Amino acid sequence: MASQDWFDKDFYQVLGVDKSVSAADLKKTYRKLARQYHPDSNPGDAKAEAKFKEISEAYSVLNDPEQREEYDQIRAMGSGARFSAPGTGGGGGFDDVFSRFGQGRGQQPQPGFEDIFSMFDQQGGGFGSGRFGQTTGGFRGFGGPQRGSDVTARTTIDFVTAAKGETITLQGEDNVPFKVKIPAGVSDGQKIRLRGRGRKSPDGGESGDIVVTVAVRPHPVFTRDGLNLRVTVPVTFTEAALGATIEVPTLGGDPVRLRVAPGTPSGRVLRVKGRGIESTKGSGDLLAEVQVAVPAHLDDAAREALERFQALQPKENPRADLMAKAR
Repeated sequence: MASQDWFDKDFYQVLGVDKSVSAADLKKTYRKLARQYHPDSNPGDAKAEAKFKEISEAYSVLNDPEQREEYDQIRAMGSGARFSAPGTGGGGGFDDVFSRFGQGRGQQPQPGFEDIFSMFDQQGGGFGSGRFGQTTGGFRGFGGPQRGSDVTARTTIDFVTAAKGETITLQGEDNVPFKVKIPAGVSDGQKIRLRGRGRKSPDGGESGDIVVTVAVRPHPVFTRDGLNLRVTVPVTFTEAALGATIEVPTLGGDPVRLRVAPGTPSGRVLRVKGRGIESTKGSGDLLAEVQVAVPAHLDDAAREALERFQALQPKENPRADLMAKAR
């Protein structure tokens, strides 16, 4: 705050209190005014916002005993005084103040003014306390009230809810339920912030937030890969070797039919466009990974058929290239 402001502004009048007001009454009055003019209570009202800043500025000074004492002493000089910029013509910027008492800066102060002159920094021409414009008593910037603290919460949701999104209800720390909108595509460990839903400010400032950490239960079939969904699809040996059309499940919807090309190996990924996670960031795909299922038990006829197939296969080692590269 500029030094001149302390001469020009009557902070007691701004708050509507007497100069002898106690600290407790001062705080009570300020809280009432802060609630009345807080920007959250008057959205879009520029006059209310300006008034809120004005009362916050006044309270930040009068609530601090040292600043209040300095302010009262400076105001005692009279509101007609003016500070001039240092170096613009004698007096180090305080010509008008000293001239009110009939003396220049180089002269000794008259008896009775020791208290006032001791406030000035003899080295730099400023106020010795260095407190102008600083954050004090939990106030910041122009002297606004402190923000309420955040409240943390945790919730566990199922995989489908995380993928599709939903509004759920949680129990607050004061046993009052509150609703949380889970956005589509929320991931495990993600935090959702509810602005202004946390603890109230102790002195009329903005409230804190509720920060909800989301845990997502795993799905028995699907896994997340960013916005994509992954699923492992078993196929028989003959389906992989000869080719087939198979059904693949989707998350919360009807299955889709996919074509498995002849000679498809295990690990090949078939993509279904647009059937993954849908969110504000975009849509993912469904990635179906083929896994050839080897039968654990064969009857005699099946075994004889495979042995005939083995005899008809080309006599080549499928691991030959691997072994060569490993040398």
